[in-house]
Amino acid sequence: MVKSGKQARRSGALAESPSHLMHRALQLALDIYSEEAGDGGPTQRQFAVMEAVSLKEGLTQTDLVRATGIDRSTLADLVARMTTKGLLTRERSSLDARAMAVSLSAEGQALLDAARPRVEAADKRIMGLLPKSKREGFLDMLAELSAAADAAPDQEKAEAKALKKAAKDARKAEKLAKKTAEAPKKTKAGAKKAKAVEPAA
Repeated sequence: MVKSGKQARRSGALAESPSHLMHRALQLALDIYSEEAGDGGPTQRQFAVMEAVSLKEGLTQTDLVRATGIDRSTLADLVARMTTKGLLTRERSSLDARAMAVSLSAEGQALLDAARPRVEAADKRIMGLLPKSKREGFLDMLAELSAAADAAPDQEKAEAKALKKAAKDARKAEKLAKKTAEAPKKTKAGAKKAKAVEPAA
């Protein structure tokens, strides 16, 4: 059982590492979630998928990646297993024939309905570990980090596109510089050739 309570902040490199501290906080949150959800409840990722699908029926797996933040390969495996368990159904998307639209089955909806109050209880326990005055700020910071995670793929694409354009521009500039450098040589060579064929007076 996870216990709440203040602990003195530890010193050292790990105590100053945001990635380590966030990992420890995630472990705590998942432990609390597991306790509240119980053995028969969905995992945190299963809950996230079902909640996302319940908000908008017919999402594709690409849509679910964006909605949940779960990476593509993990999500594909997760959706396949949840479909086998009868929690989700898949059919060809009416908007894109190449994609499969995901929906909640009746069994999935029942599991989601049963899980929601348990997830809410887990969230209350997690927030209860913080002083009331810091809870809203904590959620704001998490929202900012989530927004940064959502923007990362688009930013990476934009950066890759900018690098590609810069490389293309550099190649063009290099070719132009080469032509400019060769131009005087060609002019001199042409003048010598013309002089060589001049008729004698």
